[in-house]
Amino acid sequence: MSNPDEQWYWDLRREQAVPADERGPAEDMMGPYATKGEAENWQAKVEQRNEAWDDDDEEWESWGENDEDD
Repeated sequence: MSNPDEQWYWDLRREQAVPADERGPAEDMMGPYATKGEAENWQAKVEQRNEAWDDDDEEWESWGENDEDD
């Protein structure tokens, strides 16, 4: 039975999801994630976050461009 408090990581070197107690060096890990499935789908989460950050950057960079002078 799985522990609901257990964290999971994606091990970039071994290319597999591992529980926190089996994780390796930080530079080889993505996470933590709440479930093994989330760890296995780390790339989709990273892509979602990057897209959101890119959208935020675009909004920030264009802020005020459409404002008219009073």
